[in-house]
Amino acid sequence: MPYYEIENLEKKEVFPGFKGRFIHSEQVTIAHWDIDADAALPEHSHPHEQIALVNQGTFELTIDGETKVLEAGQVAVIPSQAVHSGKAITDCQITDVFQPVREDYQ
Repeated sequence: MPYYEIENLEKKEVFPGFKGRFIHSEQVTIAHWDIDADAALPEHSHPHEQIALVNQGTFELTIDGETKVLEAGQVAVIPSQAVHSGKAITDCQITDVFQPVREDYQ
């Protein structure tokens, strides 16, 4: 199916406080996250390139030891295998794009 309504997709809690809705193509996964204030993303890495767009709220993101506080409208590019972590300062909505597909999110 080529068309989706985000609100109609099943929501999955992948990490405590990180609830995502996922769309998968042959090459890309898009994740739409609702994140609770104070929810922490543990330090990790993965083979996927990732682009993170903060749609709403304030999120502190650390990539390879460099920390930045991101506000709505700001974007971070996370290279493949980069060690990263984060914390929601407020309730947030973030859209992530992953390439290749995140099979673990299917």
